[in-house]
Amino acid sequence: MKQLRHWQDAVNAVLGAWLVLSPWAISYADETAAMANAVVIGLALVAVAAGAIFVPRAWEEWSEGALGLWMIVAPWVLGFAAHLDARNVAVGTGVAILVLALWTLATDKEYSAWWRRDRTVH
Repeated sequence: MKQLRHWQDAVNAVLGAWLVLSPWAISYADETAAMANAVVIGLALVAVAAGAIFVPRAWEEWSEGALGLWMIVAPWVLGFAAHLDARNVAVGTGVAILVLALWTLATDKEYSAWWRRDRTVH
């Protein structure tokens, strides 16, 4: 069995599952834009995180970061910022996703070699 390269990817997969379930767990399923956004982005996050777990590549971390960033701004872009529960789930989960993706990009020697002075990967 292959060893997990980044524990952050497994946590992001769990966060994706949380996003899918959150409209019903937190009772904002009646807020259509927030519910659809949570389900679609949650499924996308699970798929990208699974890819990062089984075939780790830097683009998957960048994709996770982009999904996290989208979740942070989505309440205002999609117009559900007034629904406090939906906004808090989106922003809180988005921040966690973004931080985990950036953490992985910053700490993995292969992924972060492009911005470090030492351009060689060992």
